Amino acid sequence: MKDASHLVLLCTCPTMEAAQEIASTLVEDGAAACVNIVTGLTSVYRWQGETRNDSELLLVVKTTAAAYRRAEETIQRLHPYELPEIIAVPVVKGLSDYLHWVTLQTSANQ
Repeated sequence: MKDASHLVLLCTCPTMEAAQEIASTLVEDGAAACVNIVTGLTSVYRWQGETRNDSELLLVVKTTAAAYRRAEETIQRLHPYELPEIIAVPVVKGLSDYLHWVTLQTSANQ
């Protein structure tokens, strides 16, 4: 099993309700093995010509390259933002047993 086939996705959400719905759906549908919801985030960014400063939550999604498309489609379908942040970061190293578990969890529903 190659470590590069695993990904961590980052996605910000405006509310706990949105974050929980997206996280639960990703896990239940097998598009992710695990999703952490990190609270207490402040995002500063430009949107439609103005600088914004918003409280957000961060989803840290553990998945595989094979399940990426399903995860992206789920986030886009459920996310309240017009343009949600979806960034995939490759996992270059990790505990073999954990990465194997991620693979098993995301390959069951393909």
